[in-house]
Amino acid sequence: MIQELKKKIRQEAFYKRRRAFNADVGNSASLLSSFLAGYRGVPIAGYLPIKTEINPLSAMEEASAHGLVGVPVIYGNSKPLQFSRWEPGCDLKKGPFDVQIPVNSDHLVPEVLIIPMVGFDRLGGRLGYGGGFYDRTLAFLRSRQATLAIGFAYSDQEFENLPLEKTDQGLDVVITEREIIEVNRHK
Repeated sequence: MIQELKKKIRQEAFYKRRRAFNADVGNSASLLSSFLAGYRGVPIAGYLPIKTEINPLSAMEEASAHGLVGVPVIYGNSKPLQFSRWEPGCDLKKGPFDVQIPVNSDHLVPEVLIIPMVGFDRLGGRLGYGGGFYDRTLAFLRSRQATLAIGFAYSDQEFENLPLEKTDQGLDVVITEREIIEVNRHK
């Protein structure tokens, strides 16, 4: 039942995201950049956007001038993501799901993750694509070290009280093109 509800919300969220993407004037990562400035020198993982995902690359480029930045690499459907070091202009190749990944295999362990999503709520709920990759990854990383999960999306992707399962990992912060939402998951 919860899977059917998530599927229905995903359909609406993809429509909202596509609409926001088409209206994007290119400066959507400015708040993300300003937020990440407080984490200079901390290993950060971003992502190389696909389809209509909001683009974090300008913020990742700025962060790479002050520390390590990685992007996710899938090594198996039931495994946590690993992160390969990324730099502006680095050589890329096609990885699983046709996602671009760095040619190098220089891995890093991020303390801050910029996470793409299909939908979010103000309580730190995140709706992804349904594969559970970021949930497994956050659970793994959080079991070993403090890990900050930043959801990055268009403000139009907001929903009220997303349906969540026990395995869904919450976000600590949501950043959109319009605002920074500090999440208090302990309310």
